[in-house]
Amino acid sequence: MSEDTLSQRLHALQTQIPPHVRLVAVTKQVPVPVIRHAYALGLRDFGESRVQEAQAKAQALADLPDITWHLIGHLQSNKARPALHLFPWIHSVDSLPLAQKLDQLSQDLPHPPHLLLQVKLRPDPQKYGWSVPELLAALPALSQLHHVKIVGLMTILPLGLTASERQQVFSELPALGAQLQPHLPLREYSMGMSDDYPQALAAGATILRLGRCLFGERPQETDFVS
Repeated sequence: MSEDTLSQRLHALQTQIPPHVRLVAVTKQVPVPVIRHAYALGLRDFGESRVQEAQAKAQALADLPDITWHLIGHLQSNKARPALHLFPWIHSVDSLPLAQKLDQLSQDLPHPPHLLLQVKLRPDPQKYGWSVPELLAALPALSQLHHVKIVGLMTILPLGLTASERQQVFSELPALGAQLQPHLPLREYSMGMSDDYPQALAAGATILRLGRCLFGERPQETDFVS
């Protein structure tokens, strides 16, 4: 894609996104020179789904000191350690054992990582994440984690919803966060991708994860494991 196209797309998005909402540019399969141009246009937050791909890009872009990497894909526990050294933000904490392992491995880090708990607001066998009852049951254990910062919730919607249904389901995430406030100080709601970010914004998203509407179509993926 041309530099002008990316600039135009970003400008169009910025007219729609309030200043308090963080835009995470999803760069899986996006070449390093394109990411570098996105940085030059003012983007600082970049999302990757796989640890190995992100490691190569972070090394190539190590001269950009204030770039922030977000892990948005499923994290296998055996890749937790390298993920913690690369990603200050992990959006896809989808189980209590993973959260506990990240907490244990974070003891010696200079800064605690920011974690978001991935929630399935509707049954979906294609997605990872906590069901609401599972998350409520895990609250006592999650509140005992002291080396990580659990700052919010993340969700990905099932396919096939109408625009009004999307907004309704998205609205349940901040409502759930308010319910959990006595136990966890949640303030971030990572929801909304290229097809549904207007509904996510209307429902109270504080973080958008946008890839295709910035960088265009990419090859179909067959593996979403980090």
